[in-house]
Amino acid sequence: MNIHKNARLTPLRREEMALSVIEGRLSQADAARVYGVSAKIVARWVERYKAEGSKGMIDRSS
Repeated sequence: MNIHKNARLTPLRREEMALSVIEGRLSQADAARVYGVSAKIVARWVERYKAEGSKGMIDRSS
């Protein structure tokens, strides 16, 4: 698996983060602090997980 060189999270950590928000264990702001990303990034991965599940957590070409 190729992970973008500037990616802060691996696909597994992205899924873990998204699920923690979806399941109500963390707010988006709390998840951003815990995982070291912005709230905007948390929202992006949560929405992508809701739409595509685990398969949506991989890097995409820009």
